[in-house]
Amino acid sequence: MTTRSIEYLAAVNHLPAGAILVFQHVSWAQYEALLEDLVGRPGVRVHYNEGKLEIMTPLPEHEEYKEFIYSLARALSEELGIPLETRGSATWKRRDILKGVEPDTCFYVKNAPRIVGKRTIDLASDPPPDIVVEVDTTNESLSKFPIYAALGVSEIWRYDGTRAHIYQLAGHAYVEAAGSRFFPGLTSVMLTDSLESSKTLGQTDALTGFRDRIRGLEPPAPR
Repeated sequence: MTTRSIEYLAAVNHLPAGAILVFQHVSWAQYEALLEDLVGRPGVRVHYNEGKLEIMTPLPEHEEYKEFIYSLARALSEELGIPLETRGSATWKRRDILKGVEPDTCFYVKNAPRIVGKRTIDLASDPPPDIVVEVDTTNESLSKFPIYAALGVSEIWRYDGTRAHIYQLAGHAYVEAAGSRFFPGLTSVMLTDSLESSKTLGQTDALTGFRDRIRGLEPPAPR
């Protein structure tokens, strides 16, 4: 372990929940070494963009919303009969473009059949997640969008604590959209309503209400 790696770890160990650390002029080797050192720290999020390294530790409410959004995606998959493969907050990186990122959670939908059973996914030959999720209750994730765009992620779901947003990749940037390209009928309003309901009704009742709304949607076209 290098002196600088020790410094990074020492800083992470003193990082309070909801805080963020930013380092400049970090080499790719140092970034990968830090990822190895943080294997036993799944609650820490790290992203890297051409020498800029950011480390964040989420608050409990951040994890609460992330887990509920996962439940919503699973309900969509089950009710609409659309395949879904999840990969949580896995690290997605490509050395050739010096970019790496860890979403709050992520899903394969259209490309789900291509990664079923794969324990290791290599973005040099395998597709990136179709959807990544970012919860911005303590830190904004917009700075990560260029990384996702460079990796080819098609869609981002972002929750800012009061409202859900859906972004779709158009060329080299994201544009906000009313609905998802992977789940027919799903809108950002539906995501927002369910997330807000979970704060007052509880997650179980909010999820039940979400499933009822899904059943009222038009069935997707045959695959």
